[in-house]
Formats: sequence, structure tokens, C-alpha cells
Amino acid sequence: MLYPIFDYLDSVMDIPGTGVFRFISFRAGMAALLSLIITVTFGKNIIDWIRSMQIGETVRDLGLAGQQEKKGTPTMGGLMLMAGIIIPTLLFANVNNIYIILLLITTVWLGTIGFVDDYIKVFRKNKEGLAGRFKIVGQITIGIIVGATLYFHEGVVVREFTNPVSIEEGVVETPAFRDVKVAKTTIPFMKNNELNYETFLGFLGESATPVLYILLVTFIITAVSNGANITDGIDGLAAGTSAIIGLTIAIFAYISGNAIFSQYLNVFFIPNSGELVIFCAAFVGACVGFLWYNAYPAQVFMGDTGSLMLGGVIAVLSLTLRKELLIPVLCGVFLIENVSVIMQVGYFKYTKRKYGEGRRIFLMSPLHHHYQKKNIHESKIVVRFWIVGILLAIITLATLKLR
Repeated sequence: MLYPIFDYLDSVMDIPGTGVFRFISFRAGMAALLSLIITVTFGKNIIDWIRSMQIGETVRDLGLAGQQEKKGTPTMGGLMLMAGIIIPTLLFANVNNIYIILLLITTVWLGTIGFVDDYIKVFRKNKEGLAGRFKIVGQITIGIIVGATLYFHEGVVVREFTNPVSIEEGVVETPAFRDVKVAKTTIPFMKNNELNYETFLGFLGESATPVLYILLVTFIITAVSNGANITDGIDGLAAGTSAIIGLTIAIFAYISGNAIFSQYLNVFFIPNSGELVIFCAAFVGACVGFLWYNAYPAQVFMGDTGSLMLGGVIAVLSLTLRKELLIPVLCGVFLIENVSVIMQVGYFKYTKRKYGEGRRIFLMSPLHHHYQKKNIHESKIVVRFWIVGILLAIITLATLKLR
């Protein structure tokens, strides 16, 4: 909301200093700072309000060390995350940008689904929360909205230059270009790293391509959202991992929105994608600020209000930057947690059907509970998962130089 005001003050009234709002780096820094202020400074007030509303965590006895001590800890802390993301984005980003609009819708949509789930658990005293089918319907709906927008919206394009952008004596020389409406993405770890969905799926017919693309987008959003939700099992794990992922995506967003860097590093130049840096800065700031209260021993839990939203936002960011095929690496922690549950449940059902007795691969799933069962302190588990997340982020960024 401040962006158009300062743009007017600079371009029309020519007031000195107002042009600083044209710089993405300035607005991103301000968004991150404000996000931290909201989550850290006002976080205590939000926690006190949550506690006064008697919104406390109900803990099932899973036989884990320190589990019962967490009973009654305020939950729905995802509201802090949402405030820390939405308010700075509205203030410092260009809210007319289609990518920003999509991300704000995703944040509110999935945050609301998670809020309803937490509300049922806390106030209705129903530990199951919102029925799984309703969650899936909500995730599929936002998947269709995002997929259809990315495929059909005229503003979602890739810019192709006739020859490289160059700098002569400090002046950027921009050659002729054309903005192409095409469903392309990046194939990681390959020299020729572009995949055109329309070419790849063309044998199915023109009408089938957008349908399959939207289905793919829906699957990705649902999978990553649920992966973050499963990862949110011990203090600081989901928030810290999400901050690492968000920072990595911010780097991709900055490069994708810069004509010179994108060509040099062999990345799609996506017009107007630089605005995503502001959103990512608010996202990372909110996660780090939330960790102030969520790190062991947690004073507040994010609940599904936060975890479903974080995963969905990460998925949409990756899709808008055409990096969705990097998600298995970038979001490797989420993937491992998800796979551990699938393996555990699948193997248990298989052995029960075959031998009449269910057997397990892990002591408990998701994977972080397996290590808890091995009497490793949860703070050590979290730090080790963060280290894995950092290594995966470095591997993801290493794809930038592959030509």
C-alpha cells in the first residue's frame, strides 16, 4: 500500500528520497524488519491473548520424553506468522502484482483452513480436528486457483532476449526481447535444463495440457502443505526449516527478477518476479521472529494455522519462479518426514495382512519421533534437521551455475 504512494511522490511530485521505494533491496529489508517487530514485539501480547482464550495444546500420550510438560502450551501461534507475513507484504510490496496477489490469497486461504482445524481441536475438544476430506478439498481448491492463474493469466510470462544483456560504462544495455506466454519450468542438475509442459504433454492434445498442469500444481501444493504440517511436531522444527527454505527462494526470486543475473546464471527471467523478494523477506522474518517463542522449550505452537500455510506458500513460491522440480531437494526435510509416515503405515498394513501382525520400520513416525524414541533430545534433533536443511539449500543453489 505504501508502494503506489511513494511511487507517486517520486514520479509526480519529485520529492527527494522517495525514490528509495523503487529498490527491492530496501523494501525487502523493511519487510523483514517489520515482520520481526510484529512477531517478536507483539508476539508476547498475542501469546497472552491466546492463553486468556484458553487455547492450549491437547497432547496425546505417545510415550515421548517431555511430552506431558507441553500440555496447555498456547497453540494457534500461526496467527503470529500470518500477521508477520501479510502486514509487511501489504505495506512494502506492489499489491497489484499477480504473484503477490496469489501468495496473499494462499496465505489467507490455507491459514483459514488450519485455523478451523485448530478451533475444532481446542474449543470442540475434538482431537481429530477438521475432517481430512475437508482439508483436501480446501487444498485442491487453492491448487486449482493457483494452477489456472499461472497457466492462463496474461501477466505470467517469461522474457526471452535476442542477445545477452550487457553493461557498458556503467549503463545497462537491454537488447530486444519478447515476453512469451509459455508453461516452462527448470529441470535440476541437467545442462539443458528447460522443460516445456506444452511440448512434454502435447501428445495428449491441447485441451489436456492445462488440465494436467493444474493437477500437477494442486498435487505439489497439497504435498508440500501436508509435509510442513507433519514436520511441525517438535519445538522449532517447522519454523526453522521454513526460514531456511524461504531464504533460498528469496535468492532465486532476486535472480529471476534481474535481467543480468538471470542470464548469467542461466535462470528464467520472469518479469515482475522481483516483488517476490519482499514477500520472501516477510516470510523469513516471520519464521525467525516466531522462533523467538517457538524454540525449545516452546512458549507457543503454530498449530495447523501456521504449518499448512507455510508449506502451501513455499509450494506457490516455487511454482511462480518455475522451480517446482527442485522441491524434492529444497524441501527435502518435509519430503523425508512425509515418506517416513507413508513407509510406516504402508509396511504396517502389508505385514498385518501377510503375517497377521503389523510390523514397523521406525520406532515411531514421523521421523523426528523415531529419534525421540531413541532418547535423543528434541533440541538436538531440531538442530540436526536444520543442518540437513541448510545442506539441501546449498545443493539447490548449486544448480544456478549448471549450464
